[in-house]
Amino acid sequence: MTEHSLTLLWSKQMPATPAGPLTVFVSAAGLAEITFGLLPELPPEDFKVAALLAVIVEQLDEYFRGERRVFDLPIDWGGMGEYQREVLRACYAIPYGEVCTYGGLARQTGRPKAARAVGNIMATNPIPIVIPCHRVIGSDGSLHGYGGGLDVKARLLKMEGARLFD
Repeated sequence: MTEHSLTLLWSKQMPATPAGPLTVFVSAAGLAEITFGLLPELPPEDFKVAALLAVIVEQLDEYFRGERRVFDLPIDWGGMGEYQREVLRACYAIPYGEVCTYGGLARQTGRPKAARAVGNIMATNPIPIVIPCHRVIGSDGSLHGYGGGLDVKARLLKMEGARLFD
């Protein structure tokens, strides 16, 4: 887990998704993290936080069923550096079924020579799937590292009908 602005996190397991088992973490500020694999559940006692966690899990389920193309969720951006937030927000805006290169994201953020830095930010993206780092590919069109594995990255892109697979 990564460091967040709020230390109190609650979680819910999603044991069976097309991306494999996931654990979703939420803070009072919003979606804080999605991890590949199952970590212990920390159920919220607060009704508002429980409702938010339920909405997040439902939107992820809708995405995996092919019913959702855009997430409408509050994100906990705390604990992230300024450039990390800028890059992740640019990544968040990559449309469903589209891809962008690491260099393309670097150019979008006004730092055309920062492709490697963008790659490092994608590698530490605390909220994969919702912040769709699986849509970021190499300049040669190849798939590069993904926290859930390259097979999961390819599966998500194929599920979205990304042009990479035309």
